[in-house]
Amino acid sequence: MPTSAESLFDDACGELAVGNLDAAISKYRESVEVDPAFFDGWHSLGMALMKQGQLQEAIGAGLMATELRPNDLLAWTSLSQMYAKDGKIAEAEAAKANATVLSIGGKLKKE
Repeated sequence: MPTSAESLFDDACGELAVGNLDAAISKYRESVEVDPAFFDGWHSLGMALMKQGQLQEAIGAGLMATELRPNDLLAWTSLSQMYAKDGKIAEAEAAKANATVLSIGGKLKKE
């Protein structure tokens, strides 16, 4: 029986908890390969890649997370951080503005 995205995600979180960032990233990547619509996998992959300094790939994962859940405050906040760390201030501010809309109860996309 194939491994589920959730199981791979749990394994990745375990690796992250003990400081194995490379192994965590590998497991997060596997989780989104198994299920390309797995929001938690994309979001966590982006954050782990940002921590490792792989900013372009982190931003790509962050964008996937916002596409999957356009009304997720954490996804937009994280994407803003990724852009800021990469020096893309205009993009960071735009993502932050989306997060602000969501934080006051607005929606970016009708569900």
